[in-house]
Amino acid sequence: MIRVTRGLTTAVALLALTAASPWPATAQPSPGSPQTGPSGSPLGDLALPPGWHVTGGGADRQLVWTSPERVPAGDARVEFHAGDRLLGRPLPRPDGRSFALPLGDLRLEEGTQLRVTAGGRRLDAAGRAESARERPLAPAAAPEAPLPVNPVDPGVPGPYRTVSGEYALNSVRIPGLPQPVEMRATVVGPTGAPGKRPVVLFLHGRHDTCYTPGTEDVRFTWPCPAGTRPIPSEQGYLRAQRLLASQGYVTLSIAANGINGQDWQAEDGGAQARSSLVRQHLARWADWTAHRADAPAAVRKTAPADLSRVLLVGHSRGGEGVNRAALDSLNPPPAAQDGYRGPVRWKIRGNVLIGPTVFGQNPAPDVPSTTILPGCDGDVSDLQGQIYVDGTRGVSRGAALHSAAYVIGANHNFFNSEWTPGQAKAAAIDDFSSDDGVDPVCSPGTATRLTATQQQAAGATYIAASARLFVGGDDAVRPLLDGTGRRAPSAGPARVLTHAVGAHRTPAFLPGSSVTVSGGGRPCAQVDPDTTRSCLSSEEGWSPHFAYWETSPEPGRDAVAMKWTGTGSPVTVRSTRPVSLAGAASLALRVIVPPNSTGTDLDVAVTDASGRRADLGRARVDGLPGSPRTAAYWSREVRVPLTAATRAGLDLKRITTLRLTPRGGAGRAWLMDAWGWRPGTPEARPAPLTRVDLGRLTVAEGNSGVRTYRIPVTVSGRGSGQVRLFVPVPGTGEVTSRIVTVRPGRHDIDVPVEVRGNKRYGYDVAHDAFVKAVRGTVVGAHRGGVTARNDDAMPTVRLAPVTDDVTEGSALKWRVTLSEPADIEISGGVLLKPVTDGPELSTKDVDRAWLEARFGEVTDPARPLSGTVEGGTSLWLSVPAGQTSTEVTVPTARDGEAEPAEFLRGALFTYDGSWEQVPGPEFTGRVRDAA
Repeated sequence: MIRVTRGLTTAVALLALTAASPWPATAQPSPGSPQTGPSGSPLGDLALPPGWHVTGGGADRQLVWTSPERVPAGDARVEFHAGDRLLGRPLPRPDGRSFALPLGDLRLEEGTQLRVTAGGRRLDAAGRAESARERPLAPAAAPEAPLPVNPVDPGVPGPYRTVSGEYALNSVRIPGLPQPVEMRATVVGPTGAPGKRPVVLFLHGRHDTCYTPGTEDVRFTWPCPAGTRPIPSEQGYLRAQRLLASQGYVTLSIAANGINGQDWQAEDGGAQARSSLVRQHLARWADWTAHRADAPAAVRKTAPADLSRVLLVGHSRGGEGVNRAALDSLNPPPAAQDGYRGPVRWKIRGNVLIGPTVFGQNPAPDVPSTTILPGCDGDVSDLQGQIYVDGTRGVSRGAALHSAAYVIGANHNFFNSEWTPGQAKAAAIDDFSSDDGVDPVCSPGTATRLTATQQQAAGATYIAASARLFVGGDDAVRPLLDGTGRRAPSAGPARVLTHAVGAHRTPAFLPGSSVTVSGGGRPCAQVDPDTTRSCLSSEEGWSPHFAYWETSPEPGRDAVAMKWTGTGSPVTVRSTRPVSLAGAASLALRVIVPPNSTGTDLDVAVTDASGRRADLGRARVDGLPGSPRTAAYWSREVRVPLTAATRAGLDLKRITTLRLTPRGGAGRAWLMDAWGWRPGTPEARPAPLTRVDLGRLTVAEGNSGVRTYRIPVTVSGRGSGQVRLFVPVPGTGEVTSRIVTVRPGRHDIDVPVEVRGNKRYGYDVAHDAFVKAVRGTVVGAHRGGVTARNDDAMPTVRLAPVTDDVTEGSALKWRVTLSEPADIEISGGVLLKPVTDGPELSTKDVDRAWLEARFGEVTDPARPLSGTVEGGTSLWLSVPAGQTSTEVTVPTARDGEAEPAEFLRGALFTYDGSWEQVPGPEFTGRVRDAA
């Protein structure tokens, strides 16, 4: 007997049936039913929460979640989790609500908590309610005194008049995207500025792509359908562009809707495609610099561009795109993966990354950067962009400054005016939401939440600060970015806190294998499901530093956890080899304390190799304003001068121990790292690094036997370096990792994959691997593998009546038969349609328990069965994996009333390879009066 679950006509089901003769079916995985009955959806003895569904069997199972409403297009990737384990990243379906993930050989156990997240934020309805209860709302932190004003304010407009315009060129083809991508830009630049001027390029993030003017209708597709227009996301940074242009910069903001509408097909989320688009525009500007008469009018009417001084600004996925563009400009990607293969005729001096994604966790270590972290980000909620700072440590020379700027009260969208309600041409939303009331930090109107104009002013100011430091070389703005603790009046009331790594910092104590911890602290793993090893559990809160990547646990990411109940015992961090603080003015520490906490005092001391100790002073750390919905466990940079160590005669070239002693009441803290610090910004000269890219090999599974393939790996560049290689173990949920030394021209990364052939229809099976830079390397495509493509035809399906003419009280039945068994569940649907010839079977004419189990509570009075669900009533059906038949049953009820025969009318449907609905034949059933 088939289980028919509640659903809407827009849900994706994939069965093609015929009422009279065989009809070949289409071959797409099914996301199952959009909703389940009140008791959830059983799979054998396993009960799944409402909204979840499993299709297929064995290695061909797919886990599907369907939202009761459209999931807005955003930059963070949707992820499925089982407890603390990442199951994977599902593919979206065109209905905007369904997401499907192949499970392979992984098993779902009874009691496992399934979760849907995007950037750490729960998307499933139950999860949203639970997340509000996970941790009680903490009292708001007492406001800190305003930071001292920096002597130079980069947000003050400059002396130049500005001009603006647009250009549109022929679209370009980018590998991996079936449709061409537009080449459009909004240009704002100075007039009357002398000589060639530095360039700032903006790249927006992932947002809805199309809209219908004058309506709330927005679309997420490409190209835009007839009657709609592209959403002009590239026009959303005009405030920052005009500020920079007045200061003498030529700015362009490029459109990327063509990537947004297709990047779900890209393994890296579109990072390489966005890099290609950025470099395509820079190449055009290089041409126009050499032949100015050939440039579009918008380019000719502004000052000439100096492409040896370029700043890239990327928002959300655009941030990851410009990071990749900077990396690709220094270390060219494999030609087959790249959408630009010409010479590099520009120099990237720095990046500004606004609420960025970092799916690859592969920052460009030798390109200075500022990462803006919005404290109320409702899209990339885990603030994973912190990795653009932390992930550069130890990878290259360390001369490039990498700054993180935490903007309290800023959301994700309002940095772009075209994503801001009241400013945008298309419908727009505030991405931060509080489902159960007022959030004390982030709800509009609270003391800490910024308005859209305040947020845009702060964004423009810190973009200008980065341009002035990275491109202009003005060290007077560095204190706004490097953790010194200064503010710019032009940023208005925004409270912006910063810390940094790189520049004139020398590594001292970086938690990991090179240090030991004793006393009142312990080494902790930033990402680990074991709460005895992890730094911070998900129930306690979120830290941008501990953002999840591809696997948990993830070796190589560590911190020092400290906890005390009174004046604590000292925490001793000892380096396995002496470190040098020679030439440093201060010891800079990045320390996390709980949100809303105040007055955490730590006495800081160091010891040299001969045993001499110096007490450097006391550091005070306050927590950020935070709530259960914010990633506010973020490190503050504190500095203590080294003058006491010099007076005490310590050998600053041979420091072995850092001691931290908590003072006052009970508390907690986490040490991220400690550095020797002195002022200034050195030139960031790129080092010769080795580049690693993983590829994907797609092979036919074959009909029999076992074949061995290898994951494609490209190693380029110069010298040698180290990466950490991760390989999931099939069928276990475990991931192995090891450090690999790589050199161009060698095959140091060798991952064999066995593919077993068969003759039954099933899903494609992916065998994956991923890498992360450790030292002397950069990583382009961090993920690759071997995909065994199903090469067997989908079975033909027949539908035949069993009992389609019955008396009331009996069941209408149809039998579904496959020509041969499949390795996956074959799913489909029947849309109930109004009866046009005679009375229709109503909700009172069918078994009440059956009706409510399938559609939930149905209120009186009786209504036609086809109108049970508003918008359309569908019965969902499936043939289980390994079987060849099932039945669709509609049990009728005896009502004791004399009445004419009543009818049921159904239409079968499926979807083609593009997920367009394909109608099938209609059929009818008749129910006669029992009398």
